[in-house]
Amino acid sequence: MDLDRYADSSLFDKEAVTEQLQLETPIVVLKDALRRLNETLHHRFIQGDPIRGLVFGRAAAMDELLRSTWRLFTWTEPESIALIAVGGYGRGELLPHSDIDLLILFDNETLIDRNVESLQQFLTLLWDIKLEVGHSVRTIDTCVVEARNDVTVTTNLMESRTLVGDDNLRERVSDSVGPDKIWPSRDFYKAKMNEQANRYQKFNETEYNLEPNVKGGPGALRDIQNIGWVAKRHFGDSSLADLVERGFLTDAEHRTLKEGQDFLWRVRYALHMISEREEDRLLFNLQEKVAEMFGYSDREGQIAVEHLMQDYFRQVFRLRTLNIMLLQHFDEEILGDSTSEQVTELNARFQIRNHYLEVVHDKVFTRTPSALLEIFVLCAQEEGIKGIRASTLRLLFASRKAIDGAFRQDLRNITFFMELLRSPKGVYHGLMRMNQYGILGLYLPEFGKIVGQMQFDLFHVYTVDAHTLLTIRNLRTFRHAANSKRFPIATKIIHKLPKVELVYIAALYHDIGKGRHTDHSVEGAMDVKRFADRHRLSPWDTDLVVWLVRNHLLMSMTAQRQDISDPAVINHFAQQVGGHARLDYLYALTVADIYATNPNLWNSWRASLMERLYRETQNALNRGLDNPADKAERVSETKQAALLLMTAEGFDPDASLDLWDDPGDDYFLRESPEDIAWHLRAIANHGQNVPLVLIKETDAKQYIGGTQVFVYARDRAHLFADIAATLDTLSLDIQDARIMTSSASLFSLDTFIVLEQDGTTIGDNSQRLAEIQQRLLEAIVTPDEAPTPQRRLSRQQKHFQIPPEITVSNDMLNQRTVVELLASDRPGLLADIGRCFRRLQLTLQNARIATLGEHVEDVFFLVDANGEPLHSSADVERLQYELTETILEVMDR
Repeated sequence: MDLDRYADSSLFDKEAVTEQLQLETPIVVLKDALRRLNETLHHRFIQGDPIRGLVFGRAAAMDELLRSTWRLFTWTEPESIALIAVGGYGRGELLPHSDIDLLILFDNETLIDRNVESLQQFLTLLWDIKLEVGHSVRTIDTCVVEARNDVTVTTNLMESRTLVGDDNLRERVSDSVGPDKIWPSRDFYKAKMNEQANRYQKFNETEYNLEPNVKGGPGALRDIQNIGWVAKRHFGDSSLADLVERGFLTDAEHRTLKEGQDFLWRVRYALHMISEREEDRLLFNLQEKVAEMFGYSDREGQIAVEHLMQDYFRQVFRLRTLNIMLLQHFDEEILGDSTSEQVTELNARFQIRNHYLEVVHDKVFTRTPSALLEIFVLCAQEEGIKGIRASTLRLLFASRKAIDGAFRQDLRNITFFMELLRSPKGVYHGLMRMNQYGILGLYLPEFGKIVGQMQFDLFHVYTVDAHTLLTIRNLRTFRHAANSKRFPIATKIIHKLPKVELVYIAALYHDIGKGRHTDHSVEGAMDVKRFADRHRLSPWDTDLVVWLVRNHLLMSMTAQRQDISDPAVINHFAQQVGGHARLDYLYALTVADIYATNPNLWNSWRASLMERLYRETQNALNRGLDNPADKAERVSETKQAALLLMTAEGFDPDASLDLWDDPGDDYFLRESPEDIAWHLRAIANHGQNVPLVLIKETDAKQYIGGTQVFVYARDRAHLFADIAATLDTLSLDIQDARIMTSSASLFSLDTFIVLEQDGTTIGDNSQRLAEIQQRLLEAIVTPDEAPTPQRRLSRQQKHFQIPPEITVSNDMLNQRTVVELLASDRPGLLADIGRCFRRLQLTLQNARIATLGEHVEDVFFLVDANGEPLHSSADVERLQYELTETILEVMDR
């Protein structure tokens, strides 16, 4: 890269700096020069100067600064030493806080020893002036050894410029590490493809992570660099423009690459400038600042940051597509063996050449537009196809304009699309390719509107289109027995669905209404109805997919927000579902949707809630919708089952009945017979009214995947607050809590379902179980010593805050105050709420706790110090104020 034309004395005046270095200390002079450089470039960036001039101009100015610094020191045999820029700086690309990669090259080891003092002084001065320098000190021989062992070193040396010294040294290294000596282009290409695959894996194979990495993410700057590296190694090309002359790139594609690179450079520059460090992640809090800096505004129902991110995602979408096509070109050029080509004809339009699908002539798509969909069906159905040849991809891109209204109504195209959805394999990859190549959004314009559309919240980690396709991928993985442990019911259900393609259609449309600022379920249901009519689905099939899209949140909301131990809740849900087929389809879609929203949401506890709702609803449907289970009947059945378990173990039935005379019906609805027997056995053996803490994995018949902590203790003020605080200091996350106080207010039976912070259960870790038990008993017996939670909010939790909604009302029948709370979830929230009740001298009688991913929906039943509900409006207002302040206070931790 020739940076001479970017040299600018207004960025770095080398003559003035040289003069000043003779009069003042180097640190002061060089720091001042760097300050002026940054101020000038930042001002030009804000003014909208072309980014290339800023990136290359910074590198040119840095060249002069380093030369000036180098000349401050005395070097032994300077003609045998060279200061060389490598890596990104070697390409002449330098962002505000990019690493400045330097190679200090010596002709031999002896020279290094003779220049150690100057080396140390030089590098120390660079660090003193706060330059982010990455350096290596090597001889020519050691460069060759390192390059042979590490393809990354080879890559850095390929992009090198001599700043000071004899350029012949650098050329000798280049010759010694050239493709004729080490890393021939074939091996280099394979190594770079492996690097890219590993890099993509970190981002779940999608460019649509909502906090994307501008440098390393799929479709980001590293993808452009990868193309350049492979081209340079194989052809010796110095720039991407050389690929146009070779026919590997069209002029339009080259412009797209440059425009994409410029856009990403601008974003990366802004990130460095705002964060004042090398920050290459577009974090949520930085997105808002970048959007403001770039002049985005709220419009068309979307906030400014959403417009920025949609532009970002569309840029990386195009760049990743070009990356795929160009690397496919390289694959054919570098790895292809023209002497042993195998060509298999498939039909009059397509053939397979060395495992890659290609058109038989370059007029296929213009003469037969339906081939634009047929190609994806063939990719899914034909064995051994690795992908589409680059030349065919280019024809595909050029022919996309043929997908119009008439194309969408053509029965042949409708048939091809349904054939893809019904394929025994390749459905997800087919749809993913269609999306990557811009075909899916043209064939389904409603899908095209959600391409690159972000969801600006905490737990959606992908854009809407990426999330949608991941939902379909999850449904496809349910077919494999290897996933039965993680998804035991879904892996069975998926094989029972009479028409599995219908759940794929529902998945394709379940979030398609996002971004319209109306109920996306209703919008999606209308869209999928039009799809079903156009694709000639039967009335039954149409009703099913419309119902699934309209109700795709029904199961998760019921499981997480309602008390599914209540037969009335199950009966109502069963009425809404109406039959076993709908239940199976809805369960599979719901699980796939949750897991695609954010894999961290699908923990063992959430899985257990879904499984219990599924099984209870199956029972209700088997029983008959006109014969619902009765609450009293369920309580009686639970009591009888628990009594049988107790008497089978030799307990006196009358004594057992005495123990449970006091708990209300909720206890027998929420707890399983096995757990009730477990509780009562322990209470009888331990001594009634003696504090007791029991811990075990949750009952397989009730909930799977959590650790159950049962606390039996004489009721007292603030017992709940002390337990919640202790669990929090033990780094346990409360997933559910059932707080039940005896009618005589003598003792409390509290059940907490907890998980470790990583979403796993405690298991049979005896040391951990003993620690939890001991700490809880201490908090119950000595309340004054109860701990105060200290865990801090994560960066993301601090950024996304749901304004707390607190509703206070009085239940005059039961003479208590009911507090309904909706708020962002965060470490220690329950403990903070409990401490707030303590400050206000309120006693918790009962509670219903529900943690729903990023937020909680909790209900608390309280009485004041006199055992009465809150009567005055001033007391109610104070409670609402104190709770709000308590919740918001955690943000500042």
